[in-house]
Amino acid sequence: MIVGVLKEIKAQENRVCMTPSGVEVLKQNGHTVLVETAAGVGSNFSDDQYKAAGATIVSTPAEVYAKSDMVMHVKEPLPSEYGMVRPGQIVFTYFHFAADEKLTREFMKTGSVSIAYETVTGPNGMGLPLLTPMSEVAGRMAAQEAAKYNERVHGGRGILLGGVTGVAPATVLVLGGGIVGTNAALMAAGLGARVFILDMNLDRLRYLSEVMPKNVTPLMSSPSVVRELSKQADAIIGAVLVVGAKAPKLVTRAMLKDMKPGCVMVDVAIDQGGCFETSKPTTHSDPVYEVDGIIHYCVANMPGGVPSTSTMALTNATLPYAVQIANKGWKQACLDSPGLKNGLNMVGDKITFKGVSDAFGLPYTPADSVL
Repeated sequence: MIVGVLKEIKAQENRVCMTPSGVEVLKQNGHTVLVETAAGVGSNFSDDQYKAAGATIVSTPAEVYAKSDMVMHVKEPLPSEYGMVRPGQIVFTYFHFAADEKLTREFMKTGSVSIAYETVTGPNGMGLPLLTPMSEVAGRMAAQEAAKYNERVHGGRGILLGGVTGVAPATVLVLGGGIVGTNAALMAAGLGARVFILDMNLDRLRYLSEVMPKNVTPLMSSPSVVRELSKQADAIIGAVLVVGAKAPKLVTRAMLKDMKPGCVMVDVAIDQGGCFETSKPTTHSDPVYEVDGIIHYCVANMPGGVPSTSTMALTNATLPYAVQIANKGWKQACLDSPGLKNGLNMVGDKITFKGVSDAFGLPYTPADSVL
């Protein structure tokens, strides 16, 4: 199979979907790898390193799309790429279709096979192995950004998250106890903050009670608990995930008036539409905005801010699946791996992931019927 590695073109996105080591593994499995020139520069990988690993460097994304059986990205393809996607071509990347109706409808027209990193599951349908590494990065970054934008020079409350001797630490509210929330809570706790982490799963809360440090309090989530704790918070981190579907709005605009002025809200769920009613996507070059005196940080590709770490973590997770698809073809790979089959979001104009069809009221086709 010919596998294409594309340069990311989303604003301030410096990750790349595959390291030179990943190229070498695909070559060892008998596949050809095309890498768009300068694709890895933002992650400190040169064209020469890709060539040494056995890749062929090509000059344009159009050439990658024209020659590849499978193309790989980090983020979703942008409008300038829609016309390059060929019928039957495999596109393997983070799509987050349920948050973007235009992307969904445009990809239905391409006739391609869309396999989404974010809905691939682990053995027995448990876990999200291709989302986990970026969730770890985003969760840890969320606490860092909350600390940064709490500084007065950035418009925040002028509070040090950990406080100092004789001065109380900041209060951080984390909504969601999954991978993002767990990492955000651990990082905020490590900085010395007083942390509340909310979830609706009792088993998860028991686990968090066992593993979290003493300055983290796991609590059962409910609208009333979110309302009361949001009034106390100096920072709120939205870490809610409904796999492949839009995130629920847990913080409404009406709640902002009761919050502390300068409170920082970091919406890590923005890829899935955001879990704050007032959220809208931002970029690393213009990351924050203010609504009713509350600072919103809603960067849609947070791990792109630390691309060297993120690219290596992403390749570690995605490469085994890319090899399966290249070795067997997408149909046989999905038949052999139920977890990979769960990543199948669209085949031709058929939506094969229910969360996407539900988001826009579009017809749903079970994946088994296209395999």
